Amino acid sequence: MTLMLRRADARRIALAAQGFVRPRPAAVGTRQITAALHRMRILQIDSVNVFARSHYMPLFARLGSYDTALLDALAFSRRPRWVESWAHVASLVSVDDWPLLQFRRDAMRDKYGRDDWAEANQPLLQWLRDELAARGPLRPAEIEHDARSGSRGSWWGWDDVKNGLERLWLFGEVAIAGRRGFERRYALASDVLPASALETSVPRDQAIAELVRRAAIAYGVATAADLADYWRIRDRPAVLAGVRQLVDSGELIPVEVEGWQSGGRPARAWLHRDAARPRRVDAAALLTPFDPLVWFRDRAERLFELDYRIEIYTPAAQRRFGYYSLPVLVGDDVVGRVDLKSDRA
Repeated sequence: MTLMLRRADARRIALAAQGFVRPRPAAVGTRQITAALHRMRILQIDSVNVFARSHYMPLFARLGSYDTALLDALAFSRRPRWVESWAHVASLVSVDDWPLLQFRRDAMRDKYGRDDWAEANQPLLQWLRDELAARGPLRPAEIEHDARSGSRGSWWGWDDVKNGLERLWLFGEVAIAGRRGFERRYALASDVLPASALETSVPRDQAIAELVRRAAIAYGVATAADLADYWRIRDRPAVLAGVRQLVDSGELIPVEVEGWQSGGRPARAWLHRDAARPRRVDAAALLTPFDPLVWFRDRAERLFELDYRIEIYTPAAQRRFGYYSLPVLVGDDVVGRVDLKSDRA
């Protein structure tokens, strides 16, 4: 028999899974930040800096005021415990999760390691590897990108250097060893990550199944589309196979949620067996567009009846809520939006 959940129940389950049900700590240190990160599993990075850097805000929403230098130390040091990876787009993930995303790095190499640009720029890619091996973590601006190519007898341009570094990062050959401002410092992955992360191999289907499991824990209650979007997994059959494994093991429980529809019928959804089901949530937070609670707009609409879009690129006259409106979470519901901007004058 399928368990039935009211929309309000699903909302509170989702909030609890994301850490909003807990009282904010009196003092926030590395331990509290790490615990919040592990509940989310992913911290999306984006260059938007209208109010504050987007990756700082989800922790503020859950923990209250904290020293952002503590997050910087975890994520942007020479030996980070949270590392930049292509997870839910560019994101911070635990170093322990690095092996689970190897299938994605392999796919990136298949796509971007054999195209016309890559074939034409193999000397540049090798030169970048050699530069990083010889000189350690470097920002693009620090790289002698005007070095002459012995094979081509031509000069490498700035855009080619940035493109090459980005590709090597997507392939997993290069990792991010900190930032200066918001500019990345690139290094060979072997100089940043522990051997245990680099040498662990997880088969693709097994990795996807584990990512689905982690998404299910992070969401509490979710549809297959929710679970796939958390890690941006495009292989729906593999996601559904992961769901079936979790149902068979008893870790996921089939549910129907009031108001959750798909094609005019109740949407298939699943509740994680360990999900907290609080009767009350007393949250008070501003949410960034890149917060896991609302980053999948279809889910935000199902949970909060929130039609939420980023309007940064919308002409001013056509905006409904402002340039960079932030959802306002009070109690267990989104009650409004506010368009904030930091005055740095």
